[in-house]
Amino acid sequence: MKKNESVENLKLSGWSDLWIKEDYWAIWLGCFLIVFGIFIYLLNPPKGLDDKLRKYNLVLEEEQRRAPFRTIKWYEALDAKAKLRATGENYSKTIKRWTHKPHKWSENPISSFRLTSEGAREKKEKATKRYLNLQRKSDGLKLQALKAEQDASKKKFKEDILNQSAIKLINQYREALRETKSAKKRTNARPYNQIGYLVLVGLAMGIFFGIGYKFIQGEFWGFLKGFGLVFALSVLAFFCASQIEIKTLGIGYAAWAIALGLTIANTIGTPMWARPAVQVEYYIKTGLVLLGAEVLFGKILSIGVPGIFVAWVVTPVVLLTTFWFGQKVLKITSKSLNITICADMSVCGVSAAIATAAACKAKKEELTLAIGLSLIFTSIMMVVMPNFIKAVGMDPILGGAWMGGTIDATGAVAAAGAFLGDKALYVAATIKMIQNILIGVVAFCVALYWALKVEQDSNAGQKPSAMEIWYRFPKFVIGFIIASIVLSLVYETLGHDFGEAVVTHGVIKGWTKIWRGWFFCLAFVSIGLSTDFRELKSYFKGGKPLILYVCGQSLNLILTLGMAYLMFYIVFPEITAAI
Repeated sequence: MKKNESVENLKLSGWSDLWIKEDYWAIWLGCFLIVFGIFIYLLNPPKGLDDKLRKYNLVLEEEQRRAPFRTIKWYEALDAKAKLRATGENYSKTIKRWTHKPHKWSENPISSFRLTSEGAREKKEKATKRYLNLQRKSDGLKLQALKAEQDASKKKFKEDILNQSAIKLINQYREALRETKSAKKRTNARPYNQIGYLVLVGLAMGIFFGIGYKFIQGEFWGFLKGFGLVFALSVLAFFCASQIEIKTLGIGYAAWAIALGLTIANTIGTPMWARPAVQVEYYIKTGLVLLGAEVLFGKILSIGVPGIFVAWVVTPVVLLTTFWFGQKVLKITSKSLNITICADMSVCGVSAAIATAAACKAKKEELTLAIGLSLIFTSIMMVVMPNFIKAVGMDPILGGAWMGGTIDATGAVAAAGAFLGDKALYVAATIKMIQNILIGVVAFCVALYWALKVEQDSNAGQKPSAMEIWYRFPKFVIGFIIASIVLSLVYETLGHDFGEAVVTHGVIKGWTKIWRGWFFCLAFVSIGLSTDFRELKSYFKGGKPLILYVCGQSLNLILTLGMAYLMFYIVFPEITAAI
């Protein structure tokens, strides 16, 4: 591909890498979006947020002093606080409307993109019937819970039997209320037409990435032309994943995106005109910078040492043990394939696989294989693990910690945790967040090991240059770290409650997370479009990658469960009691 003269001239300057390397462009683009999101949400917090937070916090403090357990009034104040979100503001709803993926659908595929007034009315009527039934059930449970709470209060909360009865009924009411709230959301069905928004958001993303590609490869219009196909397949992947029955099976957009890309690449072949836009690392690295914004140090510290032990002790043990197993026992010939699968399985799935593959210069087929294994097992584990935990009566906090340290994808962890309730969701998501920090650490260590050991051995002991480690280190990880530090500082400066309302439920969930989802999907489509089954075939010989993943994940499951129980229930039970 011929590059234009301006780019060639830029390459001659001493600082050219900052403008012609995709790692740096991932940082520039990702940080631009983060700063823009901070600007939008911090300048437009919910009206009267400080006064309302003080009011609800006062109720929470009074109820904590009054009763030795969380009362109905305490939970009502907590729920009222939770509604104070920047994502509930009109400007945020407008952002969501413009950037929305295809909607959920069951029988009528067209409703994923367009819902008429008549369709919205029918959907609303159907949802209202279910909501009213659930409302009656939760109201009945609330009366029972209030009576039990009053009985305990009459005895000044000194009779343990009455206290436990009240706690049990309050928990039953909370479970029913959670289901009722979920049903109520569906009663707000309104007509929509997402097609125009999708076209415009696709064009915006094409221009967004095309500007960087102009500097990287010297071409803009060719990229934009090919981007149309990549984006269309991304929309189709979200469409398939939003089918309700498929969604319950845990088959997410990532699996569909890769499958669609693979189908085209291995049948009619990826068109030449589309190949400039098939940029796996460009999209994923930008998305990973945005992922850094979701790693907030304040939340990590809220769980403290138990969560750190689960994420930072077990993970490297599993990674190193599995890598040794792959080399010495299974005798996998490709070290880069081995370490990519091990990082994928032990750290946090796709994100870790991408960073590790970049650090050891793994082939794209090796990366595809690692991601494919991760997606398959993630889909299985996110369905099986919460059901198993519930069936055996495992404590939700222990179950959440177990899932947070073993299920690969952050989204899958959240979905599985939510199945077990608020506490499990909180613990699972926080431990996964702690684990995500290891992306940069693992990438650096792999780059160091490959430069000083692996490639030195293959080059007959020839020592690498002092800058080799820096050249090999995935620079986008710097963006990931910067994003994490900046958002963490903003969050801590604002304080927990204000930070939750404006940063977590504003900058992150109302902005960066939306774009990260789109960028990851573009990357997964590109993985499929750039992968040839014939090249993958040789890596499956003897089923070694599958054996490696299964054995590594089995070890991960055992060690994580043991460490979680030890830390949360033996060493630091006081932290567990406070969750």
